[in-house]
Amino acid sequence: MKRPRQKIIKPLRVIHLGKYYPPASGGIETHTQTLAQAQAALGATVSAVVVNHVDRLGRDVTFASTTRTPTVCESDGPVQVYRVGRVANVSKLDVTPGLPGLLRKLLRDPPDVWHLQTPNVTMLLALAMLPAIRPLVVTHHSDMIRQKVLKYAVLPVEYRVYSRAVKLLSDSPPYIDGSPSLMKFFSKVESLPLGLDLLPFQAPSASVLAYAKSLRQQYPGPIWLCVGRLIYYKALEFALQALKDVPGTLIVVGTGPMEAKWKRLAQDLGVSHRVVWQGRTPVDELVGLYHTATALWFPSNARSEGYGLVQVEAMAAGCPVINANIPHSGVPWVSRHEQTGLTVPIDDPAAFAAAARRLLDEPGLRERFSAEARRQAVERFDHRVMAEASLAIYRSVIA
Repeated sequence: MKRPRQKIIKPLRVIHLGKYYPPASGGIETHTQTLAQAQAALGATVSAVVVNHVDRLGRDVTFASTTRTPTVCESDGPVQVYRVGRVANVSKLDVTPGLPGLLRKLLRDPPDVWHLQTPNVTMLLALAMLPAIRPLVVTHHSDMIRQKVLKYAVLPVEYRVYSRAVKLLSDSPPYIDGSPSLMKFFSKVESLPLGLDLLPFQAPSASVLAYAKSLRQQYPGPIWLCVGRLIYYKALEFALQALKDVPGTLIVVGTGPMEAKWKRLAQDLGVSHRVVWQGRTPVDELVGLYHTATALWFPSNARSEGYGLVQVEAMAAGCPVINANIPHSGVPWVSRHEQTGLTVPIDDPAAFAAAARRLLDEPGLRERFSAEARRQAVERFDHRVMAEASLAIYRSVIA
């Protein structure tokens, strides 16, 4: 009697279409790498196509409008990364003449799934010209909010690409109802919460803990922390205004186009001596900062901030979060009011300051938030949970 043939399950082949890729900073960039690495660890064959954010000297030129970057192909562990060179950056649009050619080359031996991360005007334009890129899954991280002219120019392109996508993913359930882009295709929308490799934040090394101790000795406490690219929707002006009514030191991690303006504001408010502009910070030092801070301050005020992945980092480290209640954003869904921190109205420095003082004045409150933040980070936002869910989605659309 012949034995039935066992079905051979081939590993899924996935190509992620991102904007940039670490060491480029940013939530979407970090997510692209984390998802790709976690999928590879589960047996998938994974590549990523992104724009190269560094010039030939290795300098980060993300915000430099006329600086060219070369095309390079490299390995990030098991993940093959194609960094496409650009010739210019016009109104945050990377001009990449070589991108369509690279995608056509990859189409000769196509993957099982192409996974696009948006907002990403450069990649949307390329995909609109290449309808053969299928099946296509799109993670829609946020709508275009402030870029009024660019938004209406891009919407027809977005619609064309989203129409042929087999699945549209949102980072969080609350974001879906407030997104016109997603509601147009509601029947094929699903939520896939972003996750992280939590271990570095959960179990810091001895050197990280020593760094955290040195921070407490160096700066007057309590220490408050802001982390993220310094762009308009991060609304750091309200954190600086709140600092006038709260003791301690605010450490700001990140760089961006608003940095000079916010430094001037700190001087005008009389708090510049209590603000440390940390700039770009290595991961180990960032972990030390989370373990030092009384809370992460996250005052973002627009739906351009669709999720706030740094909140997950803070939660995994047991650092409570003070965030703002952005309507139809995943931000207050990630760190929940009176569970893992406090949520206040947007653009309200007085409420922000009051929340910070509660953490200082109410006995046991910070400790309760810290324990619950750690628990929820593991249960809801571990990178393996995200990767397994994503591969299940891929298999369903292939089937």
